[in-house]
Parts: sequence; C-alpha cells; structure tokens
Amino acid sequence: MFKEVLQSIEGIGIYPIISMVVFVIFFVAVIIWYFKADKIYLNKMKNLPLDNDEKSNSNNTGGNHDKN
Repeated sequence: MFKEVLQSIEGIGIYPIISMVVFVIFFVAVIIWYFKADKIYLNKMKNLPLDNDEKSNSNNTGGNHDKN
C-alpha cells in the first residue's frame, strides 16, 4: 500500500538525494572541524569522563547520609 502511494507522488525521488547530500555535507564539516580544532581542547574533552577530582566527588555526597 505505502509503495503505491509513494510511487504516485511527483518528484519523490529527489528526497533521498537531498538527504544524502545533507548527510555528506555534515560529515565532511565535522571532519574539517576535527582537524582544525584546538588539540588541547580535544584532549580536555576526551579525558573529561575519566576526570576523577575531589571537586566532582564532593558535589555528589550531599544528602545521602544513613539514619540509624
């Protein structure tokens, strides 16, 4: 059913082409940004999930005390 409906629409074939062009432009833009980005910033962002400093630990301990 859907196949017949989509085939009856005039100019429907342009939408997959537009989608592919948008995807390729976005992908190339991200690659260009990666190579032009500041390496110090990229290393900082890369290590951010593994950063285990006291400041982040002190914010997570408030209000979780057991009452005996």
